[in-house]
Amino acid sequence: MSHIGKRVLKGRDGIERTKLYKVDEAVALVKDRSNAKFDETVEIAMNLGVDPKHADQMVRGVVNLPHGTGRVLRVAVFARGAKADEARAAGADIVGAEELVTIVQGGTIDFDRCIATPDMMPLVGRLGKVLGPRGMMPNPKVGTVTMDVKAAVAASKGGAVEFRVEKAGIIQGSVGKASFGQDQLIDNIKAFVDAVAKAKPQGAKGTYIQRVALSSTMGPGVKVDPATVASGA
Repeated sequence: MSHIGKRVLKGRDGIERTKLYKVDEAVALVKDRSNAKFDETVEIAMNLGVDPKHADQMVRGVVNLPHGTGRVLRVAVFARGAKADEARAAGADIVGAEELVTIVQGGTIDFDRCIATPDMMPLVGRLGKVLGPRGMMPNPKVGTVTMDVKAAVAASKGGAVEFRVEKAGIIQGSVGKASFGQDQLIDNIKAFVDAVAKAKPQGAKGTYIQRVALSSTMGPGVKVDPATVASGA
């Protein structure tokens, strides 16, 4: 058996695969088993009672994690003139208009998130085939198409996490690093779950949040009792 295989099996020791853990227990297990040589990312996965093939069951949005993600994002802003200057002053890593569109069309994407002013969307729309599959297309629903580029850049740099439901009704996202304190991770997890709960679409029927699980980059998954991460829990 490989070294990685042995580590995965060891990491599963003491975790009951069918048990629903309280969020504080789950976070402790995830932190305890994040033994890689780097600061592992803590991920959340949520199974929702929706079928995203139907437009009225699509779930997407953005959440500002109270303690950030632990990762510094590179942010690109499509803007001109005063708004371009505002973006640079706010700390955007890349700012441009037509020339930036050309660079991205050529396959160079040296950023993690992009923001655009509304007037730039006819241009940025040409990048749908490039940015769309990566989930990076600017969208007013998640605050990345806006005239307030200063606030959008600050949010992106400070811990804004976009979420979007995938084909099987699953939402995944980063909620911090294994090095974060227990309470910091719990705060971030509850904020993420709360944002997904508030994004419940009108077409959702039955139980909306069906399953919640946590894991670190290299660690095993731990199932969480959804009631312990609900708003007010």
